Amino acid sequence: MLLAVSDLHVSHAANRAIVESFRPSTPDDWLLLAGDIAEQESDFIWVISMLSQRFAQVVWTPGNHELWCTPKDQLKLPGVLRYEHLVNICRQHNVLTPEDEFRHYHMGNGTTVTIAPVFTLYDYSFRNTCDYTAEQAIERARRCGVISSDEFFLKTYPHRTITDWCRERIQYTEKRLNTIPDGEDIVLISHFPIIRKPLESLRNSEFSIWCGSEKTHQWASKTGVRMVVYGHLHIPNLEYIQDVAHLEVSLGYPREWQERGRSSYLVQLDGLLENANAYS
Repeated sequence: MLLAVSDLHVSHAANRAIVESFRPSTPDDWLLLAGDIAEQESDFIWVISMLSQRFAQVVWTPGNHELWCTPKDQLKLPGVLRYEHLVNICRQHNVLTPEDEFRHYHMGNGTTVTIAPVFTLYDYSFRNTCDYTAEQAIERARRCGVISSDEFFLKTYPHRTITDWCRERIQYTEKRLNTIPDGEDIVLISHFPIIRKPLESLRNSEFSIWCGSEKTHQWASKTGVRMVVYGHLHIPNLEYIQDVAHLEVSLGYPREWQERGRSSYLVQLDGLLENANAYS
């Protein structure tokens, strides 16, 4: 089976217990981790090491929380240096990242899909049309009582701004996606939604500016893309948009998953790739 989850946030004891319970159903199961595993390196290593020993293949793409430099942080690596360090940890455990060659997953019905993890961040372009600049959008959010902790903890070194880093990542990712041969079915894994529509579910619309980029919108219409797996919003959901499944797979914080009461926290993707009504 092909399974997916995001936003594990294992610094919370209740979440840690859930993640410890994750087990494959078969020796061939793959697990897609769509970001926000943990802020601390030790927690990140615990998750990556444990799950890579249990599943045939683990695929990871970073969220914003892995990139935080908090006052309690022991790693003290900012921005790109931190990301590259996490990629190296993953490679030590044979976990695939956005820097590795795309791999093929073979489904039970004999078909094959290309698994493409992507890392793009955000550039404040998912903003109110009245705001012409990122600064205006951030100020609007602040006045509404909404501010992302990224503004304090997410360092962008050596890039001057998150917008610069996002631009570089999108350009890099587009080149990689263009190497996928025509005719291959593709599953994109991104921490952030790649289109704006899922953000309509946010309780505070001002938070949208920290949720992705308009520049990734066209990826969903790329020939072959059948599914986009993402997280970040903490609003599990499946929506088909122009025949592409957009699937939010987050676990979220304890108060969130306790209210939802889902029976399973790992989302099975095989059936979804074959049947639009398989999500539960």
